[in-house]
Amino acid sequence: MSFQKRAAFGFTLAIFAITWVAPIWPLEQALHSSLTVVGLIWLMLHDRRWPMRNGDFIAICAFVAVHCIAARWLYSNVPYDAWLRAATGWSPQAAFGWERNHFDRLIHLLFGLCFAPMLAAHARQRWAVSVAQGFALAVLAIMAVSLIYEWLEWAIALLLSPDQAEAYNGQQGDVWDAHMDMLLATLGALASWPWIDRKPQHAMKTTSDA
Repeated sequence: MSFQKRAAFGFTLAIFAITWVAPIWPLEQALHSSLTVVGLIWLMLHDRRWPMRNGDFIAICAFVAVHCIAARWLYSNVPYDAWLRAATGWSPQAAFGWERNHFDRLIHLLFGLCFAPMLAAHARQRWAVSVAQGFALAVLAIMAVSLIYEWLEWAIALLLSPDQAEAYNGQQGDVWDAHMDMLLATLGALASWPWIDRKPQHAMKTTSDA
């Protein structure tokens, strides 16, 4: 693993640890953070078997770090507006007339944007597909995972009290929340096209085969 990857992974672990200092909603944060732990384990194992470009690895670490911040405040309570007003005097809520907290929207957009380049490269590592075909598979994968995640949120909500379910899902009264989340993930994936690796590439051997 390169120095850049080790640094990005270490930074992400540090953010994860910091967000667990005096948690505000421990149960709900733990539910969200369980996916973070699974994701970090997957990232290490996947990169060991199918080495990623430094940029793709760092992009995923950046997404996980932002997700850790979102998990601490359960997405819909992230005080980004207060942070920006304190730092710059500018309020996006006031500027755009927003009535809801949009940090959860950012997370879903970043999911597509940060994961699609890696998925496209992985498709070309494993199969003899073109750049466009690899990108199409990546976008489809993002759409499928987004759908499964919304199903998972729905299933978890069935096991919680109404107040806990609302806190976990962060719909903020929006009946189209799941649809918007899936759309933003798809748009993020489509927007990643300029960062797709276009170098000639053949199916790569895994490190276990080397």
